[in-house]
Amino acid sequence: MEEHFFQCPYCWEEISMLLDQSVVTQTYVEDCEVCCNPIEITATFSASELTSFRAIELGQ
Repeated sequence: MEEHFFQCPYCWEEISMLLDQSVVTQTYVEDCEVCCNPIEITATFSASELTSFRAIELGQ
């Protein structure tokens, strides 16, 4: 697991999430720990290195 810090697309607070490096491409929804709005997370790994990360408002 890798901790990744980013800015919430709703409240702009810096938050962190644990990402599973064993899953090459993953997309899921998780609520912001500050404002509780749903964030769509997309992460891609190559050789256990994060190569792409996107956090957007759900439905965008």
